[in-house]
Amino acid sequence: MKHLAHFVKKYPLSLICVAIIWVLCLMPVPETPLSNVKLIDKWTHIIMYAGTCSIIFIEYMRTHTTVNMKKVVLLGWLAPSLMSGIIELVQAYCTNGMRSGEWLDFVANTSGATLALCGCIAWVWYRSKR
Repeated sequence: MKHLAHFVKKYPLSLICVAIIWVLCLMPVPETPLSNVKLIDKWTHIIMYAGTCSIIFIEYMRTHTTVNMKKVVLLGWLAPSLMSGIIELVQAYCTNGMRSGEWLDFVANTSGATLALCGCIAWVWYRSKR
């Protein structure tokens, strides 16, 4: 329990973003004028995961003096990517047809997380050169 409270204190915005992703991914999608834009859904997934993973990385950098790249990759890339796969499976099998799980959504989510990881690596590299 103490470890969980410590995690919540270190990563509050990240946890809020993760909760928002779960809510958005499990609620029915309304029709919007943007629904006609080709691949808008995939771009939304990329932006959602790039933003969330960037926040994870920023909160990690804010709370740690030295960077453990193994932890950065595990916490900021692998965990969100696995969560994305779980969400797609939940959408496919547990939403009674309200949502559909797509592997292309998983690819878009992982692409967003990968973009954020590349930004994090560049940031760490830049900070080490100063």
